[in-house]
Amino acid sequence: MYEAPYPPWDFTDKSSFAYETVVKRWPIILTSIIDNVYRYNHELSISASDSGDPAVIEERIAEGKDIISKIGKLKYDMGRDRALEPIPEDGEALVETYNSELDRLTSQGKGTWLTVPWLYSECYLYRILRSYFVQTKHWKSYDPFLSQKQETFQKSSKAIYREAIRYSSELATTMHELQHEKDILASDPENLKVIFEEMIQMCLWGNATDLSMLTHMSHDDIQHLQSVGHDAQAARQKYILRDDQDKVWEHLTSLAGNGGSRVDFVLDNGGFELYTDFVFADFLVTYTPYVSKVVFHPKLIPWFVSDVTPPDFKSTISSLLSPAFFSSQPDLPDAHAHLRAMVSRWASYIESGVFALSVPADTPLGASNPKADFWTSPWPYWNMKELARETWEDLKASGLVILKGDLNFRKLTGDVQWPPSTPFETAVGPLAGSFPILSLRTNKADVVVGVDKELAEKLDKSGEKWRYSGKYALVLFLPKTSGD
Repeated sequence: MYEAPYPPWDFTDKSSFAYETVVKRWPIILTSIIDNVYRYNHELSISASDSGDPAVIEERIAEGKDIISKIGKLKYDMGRDRALEPIPEDGEALVETYNSELDRLTSQGKGTWLTVPWLYSECYLYRILRSYFVQTKHWKSYDPFLSQKQETFQKSSKAIYREAIRYSSELATTMHELQHEKDILASDPENLKVIFEEMIQMCLWGNATDLSMLTHMSHDDIQHLQSVGHDAQAARQKYILRDDQDKVWEHLTSLAGNGGSRVDFVLDNGGFELYTDFVFADFLVTYTPYVSKVVFHPKLIPWFVSDVTPPDFKSTISSLLSPAFFSSQPDLPDAHAHLRAMVSRWASYIESGVFALSVPADTPLGASNPKADFWTSPWPYWNMKELARETWEDLKASGLVILKGDLNFRKLTGDVQWPPSTPFETAVGPLAGSFPILSLRTNKADVVVGVDKELAEKLDKSGEKWRYSGKYALVLFLPKTSGD
């Protein structure tokens, strides 16, 4: 197994975002889950008389109280740097994976909340939380982050409405007027490249609304982050510290022929970010001759608050097609028609298989699937070939694998203390060359690679929190080189 020449980011550096995460962000997230379960229990108790079997309701309430107690203990232990407890055998995936690594870390004296590597502990946190719910009778399918995801998605309706109107009307009309046939488009791809560059930026900055990061942000702050119009994108271009867009476009154009190629999205956040992923995917298959199919890779358990699960993926389309979702937006009949036409096209693509999940669409929370389990493991992607052979083999068939967001970047690079100027290819280790990789990452963690040394030193000296503020970003590409 590959090991990096640098240590992992952990909580020893109190000026790091890792330390801020364990002492500030995680307690807030745990408290919000406790509040969520408490409110649900309260709603059950006040409606018990007309909500079914009182004994069943009482049993569910008692289980909810037990979950609250366990999360409270977890928060207490975390704040006092106590040892992480083994994940119980709960019937779901990766128990042995987490526990064997915890045993190894404990044997090295790194088994407490402030001594474990950050990447392992954060993944462990969400897996142990899942175990609290799955060990019950009535809470197995409960997503403690669902209401928060739905609320934030609803608050995104203004940004979605604006971008949907512009994309579905201006872009579609422009593309229709420019060219009528894909083979003509292919003969003059510069027209497409202009739009492609806008799509990349929209998909990149759409990652700004990460619920695990927005613990102190207001509704207005969130709307500002979702401003992905022309002016905002132009202003943000200077904050992309490494931009491989030209290389990505050159690679995409090489995929022409044989009916187009397949592109994979390893998803990050749901809601507004998933919407931007859909828009980008739509552009690739509808308006270019290079891509004929898009496969989306979700998480199978509630993960890092806002990550996409199969139920989230399924409900997004129905939400966007519901008039109620945009009830607070201006009544513009043409705009509604454009939006509905666009989202209906996505629904038809899902029906026909042009858009597909890597797992069955009706996969319930907690189900195990060899094509998806790896995404909720604690492992870096370096050793995907050895640890998740089926996932690796599947992605080898892709024309381009787009890995969204900060956690995917942390796992690509192992979340170790690489010098910022380390080439992306070096940081990816043995995975480099297995398949074409595009990492779209807004900086929200300490690990950074691929940045010019002088620029990184200048930013470090500025005192700006450029590594994790979300203000800066990376667009990094690696081609496929290996044949095995």
